[in-house]
Amino acid sequence: MTQVEAADRARLLEVTGYDIALDLTDGYGNPGDGTFRSITTVTFRCTEPGAETFIEAAAQSVRSATLNGAPLDLTGFAAEKGLTLPGLAAENELVVDADFAYSASGQGLQRSLDPVDKEIYLYSQFETADAQRVYACFDQPDLKSVYTWHATVPKHWKVMSNMPAATVVEAGPGAKAVHFQTSPPMSTYITAICAGPYYEVRQTHDGVDMGYFCRASMSQYLDVEDLHTVTKQGFDFFQEQFGVRYPLPKYDQLWVPDFNAGAMENFGCVTHAEAHYIFRSQVTDFEYEQRANTILHELAHMWFGDLVTMRWWNDLWLNESFAEWASHWCNSEATRFTDAWTTFLSVRKSWGYRQDQLSSTHPVYTEMPDLEAVEVNFDGITYAKGAGVIKQLVAYVGLDSFLTGLKSYFAKHAWGNATFDDLLTELEAASGRELRKFAAQWLETAQVNTLRPIITLAADGTYASVVVQQEAPADYPTLRTHRIGIGLYDVEGNGLVRRDLLEVDVAGEHTEIAALTGVRAADVLLLNDDDLSYTKLRLDEQSMAAVVTHIGGIDSSLARALVWNAAWDMLRDAELAARDYVTLVCSGLPRETDINLTTWTARQAASAVAQYADPAWQPEGWAKLAELARTSLAAAEPGSGWQLSWARSLISATRTEAEQAVLRGWLAGEGVPAGLVIDTELRWSLLQSLAGLGAVSIDQIEDELIGDRTASGEREAAVARALIPTAENKATVWAELTGEAEIPNWLNRSLLSGFQSIKQVELTAPYAAKFFDVVGDVWARSDSEPAQEFVMMGYPYLQINPETIALTDAWLARDGHPASLRRLVAEGRDGVVRALQARARDTAASA
Repeated sequence: MTQVEAADRARLLEVTGYDIALDLTDGYGNPGDGTFRSITTVTFRCTEPGAETFIEAAAQSVRSATLNGAPLDLTGFAAEKGLTLPGLAAENELVVDADFAYSASGQGLQRSLDPVDKEIYLYSQFETADAQRVYACFDQPDLKSVYTWHATVPKHWKVMSNMPAATVVEAGPGAKAVHFQTSPPMSTYITAICAGPYYEVRQTHDGVDMGYFCRASMSQYLDVEDLHTVTKQGFDFFQEQFGVRYPLPKYDQLWVPDFNAGAMENFGCVTHAEAHYIFRSQVTDFEYEQRANTILHELAHMWFGDLVTMRWWNDLWLNESFAEWASHWCNSEATRFTDAWTTFLSVRKSWGYRQDQLSSTHPVYTEMPDLEAVEVNFDGITYAKGAGVIKQLVAYVGLDSFLTGLKSYFAKHAWGNATFDDLLTELEAASGRELRKFAAQWLETAQVNTLRPIITLAADGTYASVVVQQEAPADYPTLRTHRIGIGLYDVEGNGLVRRDLLEVDVAGEHTEIAALTGVRAADVLLLNDDDLSYTKLRLDEQSMAAVVTHIGGIDSSLARALVWNAAWDMLRDAELAARDYVTLVCSGLPRETDINLTTWTARQAASAVAQYADPAWQPEGWAKLAELARTSLAAAEPGSGWQLSWARSLISATRTEAEQAVLRGWLAGEGVPAGLVIDTELRWSLLQSLAGLGAVSIDQIEDELIGDRTASGEREAAVARALIPTAENKATVWAELTGEAEIPNWLNRSLLSGFQSIKQVELTAPYAAKFFDVVGDVWARSDSEPAQEFVMMGYPYLQINPETIALTDAWLARDGHPASLRRLVAEGRDGVVRALQARARDTAASA
C-alpha cells in the first residue's frame, strides 16, 4: 500500500466494526496445521456511494466474499492485491470467508512447536501491515474500529486477545469456542490473538487484571514477581504523569518463541521475545534493566500509540521515540534502575549515532511513501535519535510544560489519530515557546553534529575564553541549537568531582561561553554534561589526559558514559587508534562501578579489536582483553553479576590454546572460579566460543543438546554447529540459508549468527562474492524480517578490504534492485569503509 492510497481510502471510509471468527483446529479438536479458517464481517460507511475501494486479505484462498449480500468476483484473486469492492453503498457489510496460512517467519499468526511437550503455540504479530494475514481488513493505522473476536481451539488451550473473554462454549469434540468482549476503537496493527496451552499467572493492580504468560515448558523460569513489580511501577508512574488512567480492563503480557523484535505493543495483549527476556540461567543487572526498559516501553505505548495513534507511518518515529524516551524516564524515576539514562546513552544513543552516520541516514521525520519504506525504518534514527530529540525537547520547554502539553494531547485525541504537528500545538500552548523552528532543524535534517571545546587559558590559570565549536559533515551542513550542560570537574585525590554545571544554548559554528571567562580552569571540562542533547563530543587535550587517569573517579555514571562515548566516537572517526582505545579500557574499566556501562564498554572493546584494529596487532589486542577479563574475574565477588560479566568477557576474548584449556576445564567442572555457576546458558557460550576455534566437535554439540532439548537449546545448538570451522560445514550452512526451502525464522537467525565469525575471516572469504550472487533472490522470495536479517548478517562485513568495497560497488551499479535492499547493502559497505579508515589510523599508531 502507498501513502496516497491510504489517504484516499481514509477520506472515503469510516469502519464501524469487525467481527472475526477463527477456527484454529483441524475439525477434530486438534491444533490446525498449515492453514486456518477466518470469517470476517466488516461494517463500514462510505462518504461517496457508488465509489470503489479495496480491502486487504492476504489469504491462501478465499471460499466466499459478499458485499451487501452480493457475491464478489473472486476470479484472479491474489493475496498481495486483496479484494476489490465496487459499487459501495452509504452503509456496507462485507463478509469474507477465507483460509489463511500459519506463519514461520514471525509475521501474521506465528505457529511454533515446542520441542519439549510437542505442543503448538500461536501468537499474532501485525505491525506494520500484517493483520491482513489473519483477517480481511482495511490495514492502515487511521481506519480505527472496534473488534469482536471469536476463536475455536482445542479444549486445553487458552486464548488471549485485546479484551477479556465474554463466554466460552463447547464447539464439538475436543474443542471450545472463546468469544471476546467488543473492544474500544483501535488500529489493525495493534489487534491481537494468541492461543495455546500457555502457562498463566494472574495478578491485580489498581483495578486492572494483569496476566503473565509463557510456554508451559518455560514456566519454571517465568519470574512473575519481578515482572509484576516493574509493571506496577510503570502503571503507577504513567497514570500519574500522563493524567489518564490505563483505558482497558485487563493487561496481558506474553513471552513467546521465535519473536523477531524485542516486544510488540498490542493493546492490552503485549508480546515479548522469550529468547531475550525469560532468563533460564543467572544474568546480571544489565539484562534485568534491559527487560524492565522493554516492559515500560510497551506500557508507554498503551497511551502513546494505542490510545492516540499516528495517522500514517510518517510519524512512526514519534510513536517509537516517545516510548523509548518514556521508558528510560520511568525506569530512572520509578524503578530500582536509577541510572537508566546512563544505559540510554551507552546502548541506545550509540545505536542512533551509528545509524545516523551511514549513507542511508535520513531525517527523524521522513516521508513513508509505501510500506516497504516503513519496514527498513525501524532503525536507530527512528528509535534512539528520535528519543534523544524528545529528551532535548523536554530540556528546551521544561518537564512541567511538556507534561501539561502531553495531557492536553491525550485528552483531545483519545481513541483517535494525530500527528506530530498536533503534539507541537499542545506543547507550544503549554510552554509559550515557538517550536516549529526547533522541530525543523532537529527532525527534518539528517546526521549528527560534533561539539568541541576551544579553550584559551590565562597566565593565572583561569579561562581566558571558552568557545564551543559546532561541526557538521560537509554533506549535511546543518548547525543546530543545542541546550547543553557544561560540567567543570576537578581532581580530588583519586576522584574527579564536579565543581559546577552551567546550562547554556549553543548555536551556530562558534558559541562563546562568557560566563566561564575568568573562572579557574577545571581539570576536565565536559560538554553536554547530563546528556541533554543529541551530539557527539570531543574533549580538549588537558581534559583527555585527566580522564585517562581518573575516568573511574567520576562520581556520576552518566558523566563517565559521556567520556566513554567520546572515546568510542573518536575511535570510529579514526581520531583515536584502536590500540589506544583498548589501553584506555584496560586501565579505566576495572574501576568502573556501573555494571551496565562495564558490560557495554567491554563489548565495544571487543568490536574495536575485531573491526578497527590493525590485523597484525589483533592477537595482542585479544590478549589484553583476555588479561583484563582474567584479573577482573579474579577480583569479582563470588556469585555476583560482576563475576558473570567478566566470565563472559573472557569467553569472548579467548584465542590461545591456554585460554581454550581454561574454557574446556569449566565445561568439565574443573578450575571453575568459586561462585561461578556453569549453568545452561554459560555452557552454550563456552561451547560456541570453542566451536568457533575448532576446539569442539559436532558430537559434543549434540551431547549438549541432549541435556537441553528445548527451543532455546535447539537455537543455541544451531549457532554452535554453524560455527564449526570447516569448508564443508560452511558450505552446508550457506546452502541452507540460500536454498528455496523455507526455514523457521529462529533457525535462519541462528545459522546467520554462526556463519560468519571474527575467528574465521579467511574461511568465509569466498562467500563475499557469493553473497552478491544470491542476495537478490533471497530478498525476493523471503518475508521481510528474514530477508532483512539475511542482508544485514550475511553481508561480508568481516571482509574488511578493498575487494569487498569493489564487489559492493559493482552490485550497486546494477539496475533493478529494490530501494530497501539497496539501502541495506549500502549500509554494509559503510561499515567496511569506516573499519578500513580506523585500521589505517591504528596501523599508523604502530609506526
